Amino acid sequence: MTLSRRNLLATTAAVAAGTAAVTAGPARAASGGHGGHRLRTGFERLAEDGYALLDGRKVGVVTNPTGITRDVRHIVDVMHADDRVDLTAVFGPEHGFRGTAQAGGSEGRYDDPATGLPVYDTYLKSGQPLADVFTASGVDTVVFDIQDAGARFYTYIWTLFDCMEAAGLAGKRFVVLDRPNPVTGRAALGPVLHKEFATFVGRQPISQAHGMTVAELAHLFNHEFLPSPVPLQTVEMTGWRRSDFFDASGLPWVPPSPNMPTPETAVVYSGTCLFEGTNLSEGRGTTRPFELLGAEGIDGGWAAAVNELDLPGVRFREAYFAPTFSKFQGKTVGGVQVHVHDRDAFDPVRTGIALLVTARRSWDGFAWRPDNWIDKLTGSTQVRTMIDAGADTDEVVAGWQRELAAFRRTRRQYLIYR
Repeated sequence: MTLSRRNLLATTAAVAAGTAAVTAGPARAASGGHGGHRLRTGFERLAEDGYALLDGRKVGVVTNPTGITRDVRHIVDVMHADDRVDLTAVFGPEHGFRGTAQAGGSEGRYDDPATGLPVYDTYLKSGQPLADVFTASGVDTVVFDIQDAGARFYTYIWTLFDCMEAAGLAGKRFVVLDRPNPVTGRAALGPVLHKEFATFVGRQPISQAHGMTVAELAHLFNHEFLPSPVPLQTVEMTGWRRSDFFDASGLPWVPPSPNMPTPETAVVYSGTCLFEGTNLSEGRGTTRPFELLGAEGIDGGWAAAVNELDLPGVRFREAYFAPTFSKFQGKTVGGVQVHVHDRDAFDPVRTGIALLVTARRSWDGFAWRPDNWIDKLTGSTQVRTMIDAGADTDEVVAGWQRELAAFRRTRRQYLIYR
């Protein structure tokens, strides 16, 4: 599809003065400066407008514990109590609507005790089976409001993709309420997924750290990857700048999943999550997941080796820890703790590669997971095979630059915020 065709499809909904900015297509200039005004999320703007966008609609919401207001009420509870919204269903992703399930789990189908609303499970459903869930729910408008973590392999953006596709198949309208990318929207970083490695940790060819908000991703998905665009509208934020980390938002942080406890976790996650593809612990079962990395038999040599690289914005401390679950449960292991001291200079993906390269060279017990999960996380065989062949960090990073440049050109068309 050509850019001119996309622009033809991307007509902007007419919005009366003073109402929430609603975009039916990609990249329409939205307020990006603070100017003394606090950030307002898509939900805040929708509510301030009296839910006009949902007037006369039977609404279902795809959300999880991060779908909250500034005073930490859940948007489902708020809308359920408001006569202006006909909220009739909730759709829960991985970990569930109320967040009771661990990684790789969901809550199943149940009636929410707080509201009585039926909760439908979307996890690992896509295409026509998910469309059938939307049809069975009786809704005509599906609303998405989930806090992302900024990485391709964080599954909520693929819940977004799958729900958009299913809504199109079911003939439903789709609305995305935007929230900040917690690790800024400054740049796309890392390797781009190859389609033959598509899984639920990466459906489509985007970069490992995408540098987009969920509303921006929705427009990208709609016009680049979905076979037929869904009727899509997005409610944009105001007061968000692309250089902002989450703490600039003034919003409360709710862990989007059990192993994303703090915004600092998200800062490192798009790089250190690669250790899920190895036999080292990625820190699950500790209070600092993805900041603590290690295995039995590793000593201070790894921290020394990676510190010698003098990577920008980060230092590494020799660390020992005993995970309470996941890899090495109950055993004391050695490794590193990642300490980011300059977030603006820090490159999480390059850092993740450097840690893999030095771990393999420093510890003779290093191994990839037998299922080559690392290829699904990085999006191709390139990272694994180059590291196995003895490539250094610069050589591995250089290997994806051409594909990354192409994705950046595509991405630019869908950026809403200046």
